[in-house]
Amino acid sequence: MNPTANKQTATRFAFLLVNDFTLISMSSALEPLRMANRICKRDVYRWKTISESGSAICASDGLSINVDAGIDDPDVLAGYDVLIVCGGWNIEKNTTSAVVKWLRSAAKGPIGFGATCTGSHMLAQAGLLDGYRCSVHWENIGPMANSFPKVHVSRSVYTIDRNRYTCSGGTSPVDMMLHLIERECGPNVSAGVAEQFIHERIRRAGEKQRIPLKHVVGNQSEKLIVAVELMEANIREPISQMDIAAYTGISRRQLQRLFHRYLLCTPSRYYTQIRLARARELLHQTSMSLVEISALAGFISSSHFSKSYKEHFGHSPSVERKH
Repeated sequence: MNPTANKQTATRFAFLLVNDFTLISMSSALEPLRMANRICKRDVYRWKTISESGSAICASDGLSINVDAGIDDPDVLAGYDVLIVCGGWNIEKNTTSAVVKWLRSAAKGPIGFGATCTGSHMLAQAGLLDGYRCSVHWENIGPMANSFPKVHVSRSVYTIDRNRYTCSGGTSPVDMMLHLIERECGPNVSAGVAEQFIHERIRRAGEKQRIPLKHVVGNQSEKLIVAVELMEANIREPISQMDIAAYTGISRRQLQRLFHRYLLCTPSRYYTQIRLARARELLHQTSMSLVEISALAGFISSSHFSKSYKEHFGHSPSVERKH
């Protein structure tokens, strides 16, 4: 894809729909392109849908979607710039040898590759992510990292590494496509698409997926889950470790052991991270002053807030808001 402020030729996307693909992720990748065309009043983007057989494909919600072509068509990718694999449920089961072989063949040409949801797993299976950073849905981060050691699996909402465009799933493709639209068509078009979709904040590539704590610790520590829920419910007026331990029914020392074992940090450190994440949301989504935000995030002063923010994110809250 060639960045240009005023595109003269349409960028063409091909969407490979895998059986049991996640419809919301696929739509979240395609619809920003449609809206960009509407705002630009011309076809800045074009697209087609593909399935392995060329026949209708079933999404994970049971809806059957007609496609434009199958992989056996020798000219199916002729003139196309990016092929996006739309994954979903049971990606390992739905990754066939025929599609993997086809992807490897397609990689011999100049086309770029992308993925939504678990589509990254299929690209990795074909060897097309070796040496690249990529994103995948948080449920698949661990298994994918173990299965493909040459792939740098990230917790980021989406990842753009050279001509690889991967995202985590859900509505994250919206953010990734808005990034690409801004790069090619400019910030006004990207912002216009976001406004049409009532997408209040465009997430950046470096932002991390919020992984549910239950997925991290499983059923091994219900006490830890309760402790974190207490922290998340008491951001403006943080409660002490003693109170958290008492509400949870364990000693303060046991509480500290749980955080060290499962989250690799102290309870106070984790609490601060929760509050800083909340402050970051307020910086992006509101016009509140730094003083107001520091108070809502439970900091004793704006100077303490700014210092903690810079230590955690690498830059000050004012720089964050400016960006």
